[in-house]
Amino acid sequence: MATFTKINDWVGNMVKTANVGTDQFVVALSNTAPGSESTPPTGDGAGILANITQVSYTNLSTRNITTTSSTNTAGTIKLILTDLTLTSSGGSTGPFRYVYIYDDTPTSPADPLVCYYDYASSITLNDGETLLIDFDGSAGFFTVT
Repeated sequence: MATFTKINDWVGNMVKTANVGTDQFVVALSNTAPGSESTPPTGDGAGILANITQVSYTNLSTRNITTTSSTNTAGTIKLILTDLTLTSSGGSTGPFRYVYIYDDTPTSPADPLVCYYDYASSITLNDGETLLIDFDGSAGFFTVT
């Protein structure tokens, strides 16, 4: 099972620039450990897509995530995302170990990172193989109280 890590900058970016109910969330793949990037995306002020080394997406299906719902009940916001299946077609994709989620809508900062999942070892999707990114449909991708 992949380990979830929140990008600390996301808290501020969510409040200042995001509209979680309508923004487009996207998956980014990397095989470089966050702490090994030239500007680690987990550092304060560095939580943007430009600070991660991405793999080539030439053979990969859409990385866009569909928002199922965003609710605000008694001051608690819950974001529900639809599971996403990544499919490699026409060749391989990877290797990658880190699956980042970022908000593709804001322009300042551009493409703020929400979190990443560490799969503990590198994955390569060969032609025709898939990877399911399973978001919790009940508890939500995240909740803010």
